Amino acid sequence: MSDVKRVYNFNPGPGVLPLEVLQEAQAELLDFKGTGMSVMEISHRSKEFESVIQTAEADLRELLGIPSNYKVMFLQGGATLQFTMLPMNLRPAGASADYIVTGSWSKIALKEAKKLGAARAAATTEADGFNGFPASLDLDPKAAYLQFTSNETIHGVEYFSEPTPPAGVPLVCDMSSDFISHPIDVSKYALIYAGAQKNAGPSGTTVVIIRDDMLERVPENLPVMLDYKTLAASGSLHNTPPSFAIYMVGLVFKWAKKQGGLAAIEKINRTKADLVYQAIDESGGFYRGHAKPEARSLMNIPFRLPSEELEDTFAKEAKKADLIGLKGHRSVGGMRASIYNAMTVEGTQALVKFMKEFQKKNG
Repeated sequence: MSDVKRVYNFNPGPGVLPLEVLQEAQAELLDFKGTGMSVMEISHRSKEFESVIQTAEADLRELLGIPSNYKVMFLQGGATLQFTMLPMNLRPAGASADYIVTGSWSKIALKEAKKLGAARAAATTEADGFNGFPASLDLDPKAAYLQFTSNETIHGVEYFSEPTPPAGVPLVCDMSSDFISHPIDVSKYALIYAGAQKNAGPSGTTVVIIRDDMLERVPENLPVMLDYKTLAASGSLHNTPPSFAIYMVGLVFKWAKKQGGLAAIEKINRTKADLVYQAIDESGGFYRGHAKPEARSLMNIPFRLPSEELEDTFAKEAKKADLIGLKGHRSVGGMRASIYNAMTVEGTQALVKFMKEFQKKNG
């Protein structure tokens, strides 16, 4: 692929994928493991695909240190469908669930949960523009679960340690945009879900990690494709799964292991984020970061310029310089650099160089 032009992709999702993963998928596209077929064509009941999904799960278990009393599922519908499946499966009739609202996605998750029953905000930072963590939590000791979003993609706020729920209240996390970007202690969670399209692969599959005892809560007669117990028992193969997306996720997990695992990946991610935040902090106010310093995301860095006109110019000139996907979310405006696992230090340095040159010309 030496003659193929590659840009620096700062899109928030689908996000950048490791080049060697794309190259491996390209090499196997027409003939997967000697089958004479693409992985998109082979049966999901074949021994070849069973190896794909089982290896992907085994590699993820190794990366995250997932205990044996947890099931791993590769589902469809994105994290947004999990906003509905979670309360359907884990909130008993008449019970309420707690949500920590620190950005747009946790706010939407709470809104979806309320459509099907009782749910409440244990805290919200909306009055502060979603720029940090809540000062305190109003926790229900009888809540069905406590959910938080570990990284808010739009507002660039990231948790680096878990909130502590009341004794006996299961902890649930939407990890979509910082999944496999740093080590975590899975045993602290009852359920983790993450759309793959930020750090773990292309769009099309959602990883769900659930502790076995949570499956006992699943009520009878849920629609089959919304039933955690059925989907876990089938090994994610109740119906035809998103086979190519799962294959790609498996390649990303192997790539992550080759980088030295999640501790090594986190070190690189901190190096990249420090480069961008330093450029913002040293700009004399020309660039203004959104999140408070203690809440700054390593994955998504939103920032503003002195005017919307300059922001439009910044985005246009950045695109000409092959720095793609830097416009902020339509709901908040400004700029946003998403520097997921596969974004290189070189790409981050190119962005910082551009930021400094743009300030010299327009500051």
